[in-house]
Amino acid sequence: MVIKRIGVLKAGVIQACVMALFGLVIGLFFLLFGTMLAGLAGGGSDGGAALGAMGMLGGIGMVIFLPIMYGVMGFLAGVIGAAVYNLVAGIVGGLEIDVE
Repeated sequence: MVIKRIGVLKAGVIQACVMALFGLVIGLFFLLFGTMLAGLAGGGSDGGAALGAMGMLGGIGMVIFLPIMYGVMGFLAGVIGAAVYNLVAGIVGGLEIDVE
C-alpha cells in the first residue's frame, strides 16, 4: 500500500485534537502546582495569601488557555505538514506501508 495523499484539513483537525489534549495535561500540571503554591503560601501573611491565590488563578487560567493555544498551533502544524507531504509525495512518490 502506498499513501499518495493526505487530507489536509482532516490532518489539521486530528493534530489539533491531539495537541489540545497535551495542552490540557500540561494545564492540569500548572493547576496542581498553582494549588500547591496556594497551600504553602496561604499560611503566612496577607502577601502570602495573595501570592497563593495568584498561583491558583494562574493554574486555572492555564487549564483554559493552554488547550486552546496548543489546539490552534497543532491545527496549523497539521495543515502545513500535510500540505508539504502532499507536495513532496507528488514529486518523489508516496510513503510505502506493509500491512498484514
